[in-house]
Order: sequence, then structure tokens, then C-alpha cells
Amino acid sequence: MAIAKAERLMNLALCLLGARRPLAKRELRASLEAYLEAGSDDAFNRMFERDKDDLRELGLVIDTVENLDGEVGYLARRDSNRLPPVSLDAEEAAALGLAAKVWQQARLAGAASGALQKLRAAGMPEDVDPYETHGALEPRIPVHEAAFEPLMLACRDRRPVVFDYRKATAARPETRHVEPWALECWRGHWYLAGWDRDRQAERVFRLSRITGRVRSRAGRFQAPVPDVVTVRETVAGWAGERADRSALIRLRAGAGYPLRAKAVSVRDLGDGWDEVEIPYGHGLDAWLVEFGPDVVVLEPAELRADVVDRLRAVAKG
Repeated sequence: MAIAKAERLMNLALCLLGARRPLAKRELRASLEAYLEAGSDDAFNRMFERDKDDLRELGLVIDTVENLDGEVGYLARRDSNRLPPVSLDAEEAAALGLAAKVWQQARLAGAASGALQKLRAAGMPEDVDPYETHGALEPRIPVHEAAFEPLMLACRDRRPVVFDYRKATAARPETRHVEPWALECWRGHWYLAGWDRDRQAERVFRLSRITGRVRSRAGRFQAPVPDVVTVRETVAGWAGERADRSALIRLRAGAGYPLRAKAVSVRDLGDGWDEVEIPYGHGLDAWLVEFGPDVVVLEPAELRADVVDRLRAVAKG
């Protein structure tokens, strides 16, 4: 939701909650600056009806009544919009406390700290420590990439972005124009899913491969945002997680532990190399290239050819 609209909805909600009597449209228009700037009556009416529907969808109960002058008035009664008391037992409070303590970086640290204070005010005893309740567990979501925060805000506000991105097989980064949909952490790395305007297709980007600054752009999204964005499934497919074949590779001894973790069998060749069989699916060639000279593909031939092509492309760059 855009910041301007969120602010307008908040002001309308406060106005309706603070009113002692039903307010007509004309009174609401005169009270809110955003409505005064709406222009024509038709534009204001459309904006107000959308805002009213949005507030109701968010859960605000808005009564519609007729006042003494025969006008339709609107009022959000406090007794109809009061939340029930929050009641948490020690285990529920501890679980929520753990979730709040996950975020300790960027702008989310303040929000997490505020959430913990509200949890204690709502029923989490002061002597209940989420860490002690769950032993030595101390959750963290690592965010080392500078691109995370601007992309998080761009996803929230539905703003297009521009950044330079270096693919695993490319020697130099390329400029990408993206409509960001969602961020997700998978296997210790952050990924962005969105619509690549240049390629006119959905793409997933690894944040650690974004170079330079993420720049926001004005304007609306050109492509519809899907109801469900399957970041993990897409990355898993590219990384060969959906295995339907087996590959035989030579792997330097002491190297390639992520590949060894997937291995069906490992045979010591006795010359500083191991022969490893791993299941794989689409995209394994891009992953193998990242291991450089520590990996040699033996079979199948098409996988070996794909890896060689990617390495040649990097060498030419």
C-alpha cells in the first residue's frame, strides 16, 4: 500500500472514531486535506467510497445513518471497534517473543523491540525469557546485503526499482528494471521475486549478486502481482532440488560440502579427488559453476556441456 493512501486511510479512521455524531461526506471532505485536494466531486466520491470499503475490509465497523437534515452520515463507534483483551499463557507469550526477537537489524529492530514491549503489556510475564524457555535457541534472520532494506520497502510500497545484477555465469553486472513482489530467505541467502520489465517475465534474484545501490522509480506496476509468490520453489528448482536424474562428478577432496550433503554415493579415487553421485534437476549447471576448479562433471554429457559453456562465457567476459 502506498504511503499516501495509508496515511489517508488512517486519518479517515481517526476522524470516524473520534466523531460524536455521524458525519456527512461534505464534512469529511472538509476535515481531511487529501479529500480537499481530490478535485471534482466525482473524484472525491470515488476516492471516499474506495477508502470506506478498504477500511471495512481491514475490519473497521462503520455505521451508516441518516442525520436530521436527511443526509447520510458515517460513524465508527468505539464500542463496536474495541478489541477484546489479549490473554496469553506463558508458552504462547514465549513463542511470540521468540518471533519478535528474530529481527534485530535495519528498520525492523525498532519494530521488534516495540512488539516485545507490547507482548509484556498484554500478558507476557517479565520473568518469561523466550531464550530460557527454549533452551539455547536464539533465532536470527541474517541480513548482510545492503539491498535488503530498500527492496523490502519497495515490495511494501509497490514501487519499481532499478539495480545492477551479476549472474553467476557473467563477468560483469547488467542493469535490471524490476517490479519487486516478495523477499524470502532460503538456505541462508535472501532472494527477490519480481517482474523483469526488460525480459517481460518473472525472475528471482539473489541479493548477494546485486551490486551498487538499489534505486526506486516512480510509476505503477505494469504486470499483475500473483496471489502466491513461490520464491523458495523457484529457487529450489533452479538449484536442482527437484531431482529427476543423477549426475556423476569428480569433486576435489575437502571441497564442495553442499554437494556432498546431497550425495547418493561418494567414492575415494585416491588422487585427491572423490567420485560423487548426486540427484539433480533443472539448474544444477549454474550451481556447479560456482565451485570452479573443484568440480569436474563426468556424466551426463549434456550437463557437462552446459557447465563447460557457462565457464567459457565467464572466461570470455
